Amino acid sequence: MDTTQLLKGVLDLAVLAALRDEDGYGYDILRRLRGAGLEEVGDASVYGTLRRLFNAGFLNTYVVPSDEGPHRKYYALNASGRAELQRSGKIWHGFATTMDDLLRERGAA
Repeated sequence: MDTTQLLKGVLDLAVLAALRDEDGYGYDILRRLRGAGLEEVGDASVYGTLRRLFNAGFLNTYVVPSDEGPHRKYYALNASGRAELQRSGKIWHGFATTMDDLLRERGAA
């Protein structure tokens, strides 16, 4: 199965979840996602998702100066983002449960 198609459908939720406990900048969020097992997630996809979530009003941003390179733009979940994470998480859990039920092998009759 091509996991890239599955990833497209859940990337918004994955990014929101990656920001649940700690703010982060683009590459940091990408590392979190890959470290969680989403190795196939692309850089451009994550940056595009961050822009989309920000434009939808789910994220706030702020800039942190850096002595070692360009300033970093950090993303943070706001109240709307936390509500969206909770709403989308419930939908995901329901969907995952349905798929688990469908895929579970049935015992012989």
